[in-house]
Parts: sequence; structure tokens; C-alpha cells
Amino acid sequence: MRKVHPEFAYQSRELEGQIEGILGDPPNRKNYQMMQSALASEYASGGGIEDVNMMSFALVDHITFSNPKGLLAEAAEYEGGDPAAVFAMASCEGEAGKMYQAMTQNHPELARQAIIAAFLFKHPRRWDDDDQSLEQLSRNDDGDDDQDEDGVTDDFAGMFDSEDNQ
Repeated sequence: MRKVHPEFAYQSRELEGQIEGILGDPPNRKNYQMMQSALASEYASGGGIEDVNMMSFALVDHITFSNPKGLLAEAAEYEGGDPAAVFAMASCEGEAGKMYQAMTQNHPELARQAIIAAFLFKHPRRWDDDDQSLEQLSRNDDGDDDQDEDGVTDDFAGMFDSEDNQ
């Protein structure tokens, strides 16, 4: 298992949530396909929303990966990296190939991030994520370290009593 940049882990989880949200419950494949087609058309024409999550959603059903180890290595760095190297490790065939080419030419850094996010989503067993959940973050936390161990004094507690009670 290889650690990936926390932002890539986040984007992969966001993609999963977006796909589940579009599919709905019960799953509506027609709605999902309409969204996929609309995004692919927008990106193929050179436009589209400049958003990593939307790009990865457009790619996820069409993309194939030729170098998983290389993509995992690229996933260690969210900003920067080598877009051309990532583009060489993935591809899309047919009509989706036009979308892929337009994305990589018009938005190289976002396309790099979207390709890696789609890869991580499709291959969750190849990588490990630092658990940033509240449950994990609170583990071994005994509470506020600055809190007085003696508790509240009677004088302090009495300050809040009304004058009627004294």
C-alpha cells in the first residue's frame, strides 16, 4: 500500500460521493449516462467546468491506465508534478479520446489531477489514506490539556446563582 497526497484521497472520495449522488437510490443509470454525456461533450469542445472532480467524473468510465505504479508515484504530489508523464500513463478511446485530448491541452494541471483522482477511485486497494475522520483524530485524546484537573470551585459555581438563592 502506498500513501497518496491527502487532497488526492479527498478527491477520490468526492468522486465516489458524486457518482452515488448522480445514480441515486434506486440507481438511475439513464440519469448517470446523461450526466456523463453532457460532461464529455463540454470537455471535448474545449470548454467544461474547470474542476478536478467534474473532470474525473467525465473520465472515470472511459479511461484506461497503462502504468499504475507510475500513477501511484505521481499521486504523492498534488500540485506540480509532470502532466505530460501522467497523460502518457492513461488514455481514452473513441469519442472519449477527443474529450481526453481537449482536457489535456486546455487544462493540463487540472487534467493531471483528474486522471490521478479517477485512477485512485477505480483502484482503491492500491493506495492507503491517512484517516482524517473525527473518530480517528479523537483517538488517544483525553480532552482539553489546559483544563484544570481540580474541577470548578464553589465560588465560581456560585457566581451564576441568582441573588434570590443566596
